[in-house]
Amino acid sequence: MKSKRVYVVPHSHWDREWYFTIEDSNVLLVENLDHLIEVLENNYAYTGYVFDAQSSIIDEYLKVRPENRDRFSKLVQTRRIHVGPWYTQTDSLLVNKESIIRNLLYGTRIANDLGHSMEVGYLPDIFGQNAYLPSIFNGFDIEYSVVQRGIYTDQLNNDLNFIWKSPDGQSVKANNIYFGYGPGKFLEASDAYLEERLLPMLEKIAALNQNSDHLLLPAGGDQVLVREHFPETVNQLNEKDPNHEYVLSDYETFMKETWTEDAPFTNEINGELIASQKSRIHNTIRSQRYDIKKLNYMVENKIIYILEPLAIIGQQAGLKYPQEWLDIMWKQLFDVHAHDSIGGCNSDDTNQDIIHRLEKVNRICDGLINIIKKQLTEAISNETGKENVLVLFNTMPREFSGSMENVLFTKAEAFQIKNLMGEIIPFDIISQEYLSGGKKIVVTAEGEKEVEVPGYYRTVVELQITDVPAMGYRTCTVEETHGALSLLSPIESGVIENEMFSIVFENGSVTLLNKPSGKIIPAFLKFENVADSGDSYDFSPLLGDEPNYLKTAELVKVEKGHFIQKMTLLHDAEVPADLDESKKGERSKTLMITTELEVRAGEKFVRVKHHVDNQIKDHRVRVLLNSSVASPRSSFADQAFSILERPVDNPYLNNWRENKFAEAPVPIYPLENFAGVTDGTSVFAAITKGMKEYEVLPETGTLALTLFRSVGLLGRDDLLWRPGRASGINNKVVYTPDAQIQKQLEFEYALYFTAGALNEKEIFQAVEEFQGRYAVYQKQSLNTFEERLERFEIPYPIKQLPDQASLFGLDNKKIFLSSCKRAYEDKSVIIRLFNPTDRSEDVILEHTFEEVSLTNLYERELEKLNGPVTVPAKGYVTLKLR
Repeated sequence: MKSKRVYVVPHSHWDREWYFTIEDSNVLLVENLDHLIEVLENNYAYTGYVFDAQSSIIDEYLKVRPENRDRFSKLVQTRRIHVGPWYTQTDSLLVNKESIIRNLLYGTRIANDLGHSMEVGYLPDIFGQNAYLPSIFNGFDIEYSVVQRGIYTDQLNNDLNFIWKSPDGQSVKANNIYFGYGPGKFLEASDAYLEERLLPMLEKIAALNQNSDHLLLPAGGDQVLVREHFPETVNQLNEKDPNHEYVLSDYETFMKETWTEDAPFTNEINGELIASQKSRIHNTIRSQRYDIKKLNYMVENKIIYILEPLAIIGQQAGLKYPQEWLDIMWKQLFDVHAHDSIGGCNSDDTNQDIIHRLEKVNRICDGLINIIKKQLTEAISNETGKENVLVLFNTMPREFSGSMENVLFTKAEAFQIKNLMGEIIPFDIISQEYLSGGKKIVVTAEGEKEVEVPGYYRTVVELQITDVPAMGYRTCTVEETHGALSLLSPIESGVIENEMFSIVFENGSVTLLNKPSGKIIPAFLKFENVADSGDSYDFSPLLGDEPNYLKTAELVKVEKGHFIQKMTLLHDAEVPADLDESKKGERSKTLMITTELEVRAGEKFVRVKHHVDNQIKDHRVRVLLNSSVASPRSSFADQAFSILERPVDNPYLNNWRENKFAEAPVPIYPLENFAGVTDGTSVFAAITKGMKEYEVLPETGTLALTLFRSVGLLGRDDLLWRPGRASGINNKVVYTPDAQIQKQLEFEYALYFTAGALNEKEIFQAVEEFQGRYAVYQKQSLNTFEERLERFEIPYPIKQLPDQASLFGLDNKKIFLSSCKRAYEDKSVIIRLFNPTDRSEDVILEHTFEEVSLTNLYERELEKLNGPVTVPAKGYVTLKLR
């Protein structure tokens, strides 16, 4: 009797785009799937084929071959082609938590509609695993996962099967494909292959399977064609090998037959998987093509936190929810979120497509927001009888008080903003300009005539708002007055401050004071520029290179208003123009960085913007933020629904070369929204908008936030931190001049600096406030170009609406909203609440809906709810409101 069973899993790993475009991929896809269907229909010994756990291939294939839907569906129903649960193989460390969930929601739904969604969270190639993936898989009734990258060998404890656990305590049964997804790609039954390649691999896999005689052998590769000979090859191997039983199988079957009820697998691995021992994790890919990451961040947040909840407010008022548009937008985003795509490690053609895709989604999003705001405002105007209304929409589940930025148009230079009780709402003017009204064509009996249109004022204001209802809106009016309004005033001072902070410029550096604690951070801001001799996958230091520090600043101006104070600084330094100059020690270019520091009344953070006109190649720029925490042992950052703690020094770094790591395990980490450091007496963090990479320097506690890196090659051999072959395509040099991102760049983040221990509630509230989860609409006819659809006629389905409204609110400030959208199957409202603290919390949902149900992430109803909802520690719940 044979002692080991080898599960040979034929598959294709299907990159949507990479050094080729998505059109290239789709043309190839149709050819491959045509052939795969023929092979499976004509050879029933070919029991199954895994098509990379993606449902996007269904959409793409059936667009071109709609006549093959039934044939394809039959093979999916009978488990002979495996698709889903993903729509695309998302990078789980570079996208919003909701994007991961939606990717699986669309992927599982589409695959199930065709017949079956693979019940394995299959992750063959993404560059690290999000800590919450086990929990998210559970939410889709997926109890298994097969992963490649991110695990240290000693974590396995000599067993490739393990329990993978999320911070909220939920877990999946997992398997690590130790040799990646391609060890059986060239499977054959020759004596030489068997003795020299296959048996040594199986021996190694067996040594790491101390509690199982089941061995998993993935047999596929990138964009591969089905291997027609596999059934016969498996038969021949069974005849030749006396110790192994070979079966043609799939991941579902392997996991179910391996993880039986009495399976002895008890080893637990917790949290995110970002080890770079066996497989490259590309730790510094998070700063590659910053322009893509910034635009993706902006589009994701606009859809999740503004459009979808605003559309729900509209739906409950009587508007049509734009589900079809959202389907189009989300699928476009899922293509962007595939691991190579959002990573930016692509050809220039592909990266241009990604940017264009994001720009298209952003335009659709802006248009939908514009129309919803306009239709709601028209109905409010009708009810109030006022024409000059300004409606403030709050898309958070609690009342909003704070700053709201908006552009107003008036005939007069001066104006007031009032609530409907006549009380004046204060504001600061950020900028104002007078615009010509241009000319309009008037048709008369004598023919067309050009008529001069009077000019008007465009004013950017920062409103100081109180008590905008939770998940709702409040109405104001704009009333023109005589005289003039004062803008932010330039003053001769080196100080800006609010109740929380004081920032002082003196002798070329800036000092930050936290007023409540009295804690001072001198010289808290400087910049570091170093050569980058890496590629699109990885930053690589240049041997012998010394950093250029942009330390000494020039004070450009200080401006103050009633509620806002700004300080503008200029840093510069002479730096090398490119890698050649870095190697020679030459410095022929000037790197200039303009910084705006801003404090607002009542805010518990400092707003920061950096502007760079990058005309330099082959370099990395980081902002170095003095945290005042000396010699910290760990840092923290948010990931999905809570905060992760990470070591400042990675113990594996000391001897990574001797241990033959795939790349250096440098302690450079990803973040979703913020990262920082604490010593228990103070907290220092950066809340970012699109910057995804940080490091805490162990000696000083400096928070090094990567702004961007510039490189000009897709792949390069033998990097200092990544020995061996080039990543990606390694038999051709692919130049990527666009990846030098020589253009105007803007970086925006907030400094969160407070006394005491880290408070999850406080920092997540700061994230919400800094992101700006609101929308504003002024009913006016002076300017019809500020928003692109403003000048066109639209229907107004709702006749009247009250001047303020609220759909629902939460009574517990420790509970946050991750999503508010329409349900996948009907017009119910889905909301997702999360609790980042380490204790479960009860929350009362204050609402007017008739019924509340608890669902899983697939939106399958689990139970009806009455009374408070319990949100688990570091966990989340999904509710359906009818």
